[in-house]
Amino acid sequence: MRTSTERILTTHVGSMPRPQYVVDQLFAQDADEQYDPAEFDRVMQRAVREVAQKQVDAGVDVISDGEMSKISYVTYMRHRFTGFEVAETPRATPQDLDDFPAYKQRLADAGGTPKYHRPVVRDAIAIKDLGPLEKDIANLLVAKDEAGASEAFMNSASPGVVAGFQPNEYYASKEQYIDALAEVLKVEYEKITEAGLLLQVDCPDLAMGRHILFRDEGTEAFLKAARAQVEVLNYALENVPADRVRLHLCWGNYEGPHHHDVDLAEIIDIVLSTKPQAIQFEASNPRHQHEWKTWAEADIPDDKILIPGTLDTTTNFIEHPHLVAERIERFANIVGKERVIAGTDCGFGTFAGFGAIHPDIAYAKLRSMAEGARIATERLW
Repeated sequence: MRTSTERILTTHVGSMPRPQYVVDQLFAQDADEQYDPAEFDRVMQRAVREVAQKQVDAGVDVISDGEMSKISYVTYMRHRFTGFEVAETPRATPQDLDDFPAYKQRLADAGGTPKYHRPVVRDAIAIKDLGPLEKDIANLLVAKDEAGASEAFMNSASPGVVAGFQPNEYYASKEQYIDALAEVLKVEYEKITEAGLLLQVDCPDLAMGRHILFRDEGTEAFLKAARAQVEVLNYALENVPADRVRLHLCWGNYEGPHHHDVDLAEIIDIVLSTKPQAIQFEASNPRHQHEWKTWAEADIPDDKILIPGTLDTTTNFIEHPHLVAERIERFANIVGKERVIAGTDCGFGTFAGFGAIHPDIAYAKLRSMAEGARIATERLW
């Protein structure tokens, strides 16, 4: 992957706001309604071209397809793998929101509750159709070249986050379930990188999992599970070069209290034991901005690249470029300017059809990040 050898590069977490014409197609597909697959493909080709150009115009160096073809970052696999069925099972809720039920209800009333179907595993997991992945790859490669971007990445869920947020009713144990996921996701990871794209593995299971899935079991149980999930992830990445992969660490992309978030200090050694060369993480929101000090105190391997979030993706404030530059410089002082790429805390469109950030403001924030990277470059070189 490119590094900041001549200037501070910019990127983001992956998802961007989907236009309504894309949302309509995604919800029709998710509901198994009648829709025209050829029209679906045409819409996604157009959307990826548009989102790629907007990213380049905003000054983003390492772009994505905006996850246009996915209704969410973690439930898309039911269209690619066998074993998943739609079932409306209860969703686990974040512990911090349950502490403030009136606020949680306000979020729901405002449309802050995902409307997509939640798959459940009721049969053996295997590859069903590589077509959607191959189309995603082709669309991004074409859009990257047309927009003039020098590098692009594609998101894929980690085995741990899939196992954590989609119930298992087939495998005898969680270990068997996550192992089966690793086998099919391994193919996805390898195909993405073999095509010449960077792979970004989304791993909220290593942070957000604590206050949702392990809210009643305690930190030690969570840490034990996180270590096991990293072992499985590293296995799934065994044939992928480390310098072709970035990992995204996330505590949940929602505006909430977040006072039950696990501290970075408790998980940083686990995160650093993962194979991906680059680590993208929250570093701008009020709950985790102070944790640059934890990174400064950590024993970071010399080959790791840090992609700190320089933009908060839960607020429509547009960060001032000088603030972005300050955030970049903090991490440049820790690992060196060549090992820092400016990023965002999370995605701007985690779930299709709604998001905290207005689409126009999302791109304005990216432009501010690019300007902040320019300012930081002037100071660091």
